[in-house]
Amino acid sequence: MLQLIAGVDEAGRGPLAGPVVAAAVILDPQQQIIGLKDSKKLSAAKRAALSDEIRSKALAWAIALADAKEIDQINILQATMLAMQRAVNQLKSAPQRVLVDGNRCPILDYPVEAIIKGDATVAAISAASILAKVQRDHIMLQLHEQYPQYDFEQHKGYPTKRHCELLMQFGPCPEHRRSYAPVRLALQASTQQ
Repeated sequence: MLQLIAGVDEAGRGPLAGPVVAAAVILDPQQQIIGLKDSKKLSAAKRAALSDEIRSKALAWAIALADAKEIDQINILQATMLAMQRAVNQLKSAPQRVLVDGNRCPILDYPVEAIIKGDATVAAISAASILAKVQRDHIMLQLHEQYPQYDFEQHKGYPTKRHCELLMQFGPCPEHRRSYAPVRLALQASTQQ
């Protein structure tokens, strides 16, 4: 009897802008996917190729997010848990167990276990990390079209020196997380001018 195990991971806890994105994946043991590992250890091209393969071969997958407003309202940890819950609850097959990357578990209707460095050791979590990262990068490219002055296509919302300079220059856009210190500083600076 096949046990349906969902791997869950997120992308985008650290950035100053955009959503936190979570993915849940139930892999098909009959359809092996070669090269699954922590998304941060893969090139963008390799992640994109694996993302397509995961979407076509997995028994079930889902992607969900919590946006910048939700992050500001409930904090990044709770928003991450919310995005993970949403992803698991959108799976077309109900998992028997859920394995989550990290040291915290979202509240779910299934047995759930947190695995530190799970994105490097559990294939289903690696697959989820890849889907979440590819989706988040895609969203940040769309936000770049809307707000080109922030160079989102370069830093994907992470607090690089360039991003922080642009944030101070232009002030935050609606996609910036106001609960994050660099964004708060930019807001204060823009109201004092």
